[in-house]
Amino acid sequence: MNRLYFVITLAFFGCTKTDFKEPVEYTGPVREVEDLELYNSENDRIKSKVTADLVYEFANGDQEFPKGIYIEMYNEFGRLQSTLRANYAKFIKAEGHWLGQGKVELKNVEENEQLNTEELYYNPKTKKIFTTKFVTIRQQGDVIYGTGLDAMQDLSDYVIHNPEGSLELKE
Repeated sequence: MNRLYFVITLAFFGCTKTDFKEPVEYTGPVREVEDLELYNSENDRIKSKVTADLVYEFANGDQEFPKGIYIEMYNEFGRLQSTLRANYAKFIKAEGHWLGQGKVELKNVEENEQLNTEELYYNPKTKKIFTTKFVTIRQQGDVIYGTGLDAMQDLSDYVIHNPEGSLELKE
């Protein structure tokens, strides 16, 4: 009888000690999209087209494009105005801007201009792009280098903070 009492007591005390673990908050994507092709239109005209192989969407509204992104932007007449390509991209909802990294290439098709950099931010509200990284801008025969840039999204107006390079002057 004592032996049975001892086994029951031991089993009772052995089961009462429970290890509680704190729950781990999931911070990964809540949705995954493959082979995205997204059109943005206004007044029956396409404003932009976004394509990406893979998109992660997060609960806080952020979006991540780990395999890159390609965007075509059209003018008010429906003609292709500019393109943007990046090896990696992310939309940061809390800050309201986009980040492109890796090989980032922005082309103004209408003006035959091209910007290359390794990191570029874009604010859709102000329609401005900016970076603190090295940039190269090619325009009709000219190549301008520098570090740091503030510009309009179509490169119609820009400032390179530490410019280098040569310009072809026409008389």
